Amino acid sequence: MDQVNSEFTIAVHSLVFLAYLPEHMASSDLIAENVSTNSARIRKIMSCLRKSGFVKTKEGIGGGYILNRNPEEITLAQVYRAVSCGTIKPSWCTGDPEQACLVSSNIQVVMDQIFNDAEIYFEKYLDQITISSVLEKIKQC
Repeated sequence: MDQVNSEFTIAVHSLVFLAYLPEHMASSDLIAENVSTNSARIRKIMSCLRKSGFVKTKEGIGGGYILNRNPEEITLAQVYRAVSCGTIKPSWCTGDPEQACLVSSNIQVVMDQIFNDAEIYFEKYLDQITISSVLEKIKQC
């Protein structure tokens, strides 16, 4: 879960950085330096963002990434769905559906529903925040 949530944070950071540099291409190395991670990880995340239409790419010298959409129209929920959807739920859950115990045999189903509901609420919250609003909050720091 931590790995995928960090991908969401890296994706938001990268998009905010590109919004900070409007009309400028940023290489994966430049973004990686700003995010404090390696460029291979940036390229992986940026590939997801490109497939979702958030960024455009240009190959070769002077190439890199540039925003493909207005940062005022990109919500964090859209970014979350592009890189991390379904990550609130842990990959492992307690219990055993084969056990005779009422708790052990049903806990996984109940916890799955709780995590699914939490994901819905989380996405609704993220829908209220745009890349542009994150950049504005950073400028106020």
